[in-house]
Formats: sequence, C-alpha cells, structure tokens
Amino acid sequence: MEDVARVAGVSHQTVSRVLNNHPNVSSTTRERVEQAITELGYRRNTAARSLVTRRSQTIGVLGSEMAQYGPSRTLLGVQQAARDSGYFVSIASLREVTPASIKDAIAHFMDQGVDGIVVIVPHPGTFEVLQDVTAHVPLVAVGSAGDERLSGAMVNQRQGARLAVEHLVELGHTRIGHLSGPADWIDAAARIDGWRDAVTEAGLEPGAMIEGDWSAECGYRAGLSIAQERTVTALFVANDQMALGVLRAFHESGVQVPSDISVVGFDDQPESAYFIPPLTTVAQDFEELGRRSIDLLVERLEGGDPRPAVTVEPYLVVRSTTAAFSN
Repeated sequence: MEDVARVAGVSHQTVSRVLNNHPNVSSTTRERVEQAITELGYRRNTAARSLVTRRSQTIGVLGSEMAQYGPSRTLLGVQQAARDSGYFVSIASLREVTPASIKDAIAHFMDQGVDGIVVIVPHPGTFEVLQDVTAHVPLVAVGSAGDERLSGAMVNQRQGARLAVEHLVELGHTRIGHLSGPADWIDAAARIDGWRDAVTEAGLEPGAMIEGDWSAECGYRAGLSIAQERTVTALFVANDQMALGVLRAFHESGVQVPSDISVVGFDDQPESAYFIPPLTTVAQDFEELGRRSIDLLVERLEGGDPRPAVTVEPYLVVRSTTAAFSN
C-alpha cells in the first residue's frame, strides 16, 4: 500500500479509502490510485488484513444433496450474494447427513476462521443439531424459521403448493393428486401439507399421493401408474424433473396433457418452458433467497440480533400443461 501511495502521489490513508470504497475520495484521485494498483499489480494480503480486522472475509456454506436442483441453485444464489457483499465462500458438502458430520463440518469452518456460516441441509433434525453446536460466529439456516440463536431464510413452500392447487381448483378440477418429494426432506413435507390444506379448504378429498425421489425416472414410473389407474384429473408434482418423467409417461400411454389430465410442477427450472407441452409450474427465486441469507449474516456480523425467518414468496407460472376440466 505504501508503494501504491508513492506512485499515485497520495497518502497511505487515501489508498485505504479507495480499497474500501470510501465515498470521500474524488474521482480523479480514485482513478490515480486504481491506475497505480494496476501498474504495480498490487493485491491485498488478506492474511495480514484479517489480523487487523479479525475478519477473514470468508463465509462457510454447509450443504447436502448438491446434485439436486433446489440445493444447487440455493448454493449459487448464496455464493453470488456473498461475492456482491465482498465475501468469498468456502463450501463443505456432506455425503451423509448425521449429527456427527454436521458438527465436524462446523468445526472445520471454525478452524478456517470463517466470519459466518450458511447451512443448506434440507433434512429434518438439522436445525436441532445446530442448537448443540458451539460456533462463535453467526449461523443462518436456509429453510428454517430461525430462533433466538439462529437466523433463518426460507421459501414459503406451503404457499407454493397452495398456488398450484388453487390454480387447478379454479380450472374446475376436483380430483387432484400429488407426486411428492422424499418424506425426509423439509421442503417436500411442506409441499405435501400445502397440497393437502388447499384441497381440503376447497371442500375436496385429496387425490392419490405417490412419494417420489425428485428424479425424472421416478416421475416416469409414477406417470405410467397414474395413466393406467386414471383416478385423478390433475396432478401436482413436487418438482419439475419428476414432472418431465410424468409427461413422457403420459405421452407413451396416450394420455393427452392438458385435455385428459393437467400437470403442475415446482421450481421453474430453465428447461421447463421447453418441455412438451411447456410446463405450468411454481417458481422459486433462489437468487433472492441467497441475497436474503447473506443480508441476515452480514446484519449479524454488524452486531444485529437473530430475527425470525425472512420469507421469499413463490409465484405461479402458467404455461400449457393445465386447462379447464371437462367431463
């Protein structure tokens, strides 16, 4: 920094202000300092800086099931938001979710000296384990309502399921089935509850429910069974990948979508608009979820108290797999 200051003809403090984006620096001076930085190839010594600030500018992200669309997109959203806030991300992905593996990963982050930790582990029991963890940094649990110790950020999964069902009810469907995600996923359980609540509130009996595993292959097998039994006129599918398999099975079985049966997915993957037919689905804003998670963490780092979960609201994207029911 002293070399940069000498070349730019400014003080050491002015270089520091430029590096920290301080507003009280003229554009001419800022340009001169930035030119000197480029000329000298200056890079901050983050290790030395952390000794002074007691900050590593690194956030730990603990995740699992990263091959799945939801967790992977959530991770990307958190990573982008962290970089926008001036932080790097250190990622630990769990092969199996156990209390021991969660505690080991948290301990690893503490050894790294991270400033805070975001947890993306979508299984029941995760947040109870976090209550027993000794971590002297803020924690944000994605998918949790939070409490006096943990901050939480979540998508309103129940509301997303309700939007799907209410759309089908408005179209005149009275037999609405559900192809769910795995029962040991928090989001899957919330979508089941939302589907069941919305159907009941409409004065209907819930249609058949099949438990899936998020994969297109599972959706295909379930679709063949549903096509054979024909006990529902509409199907709410807990993610778009399973919906893709369902559509393939219906096509092979001669079931026309949406004239014979309507289908609604969940996630709004980029490919969903190009399914045949294009899929009606519930969209989640993962970038917003990431931003809010990082905002909560930065707020805690600046001395704020944990607060109840911030909630990202999903919305319905209507395409071509849903239509009015006709006998």
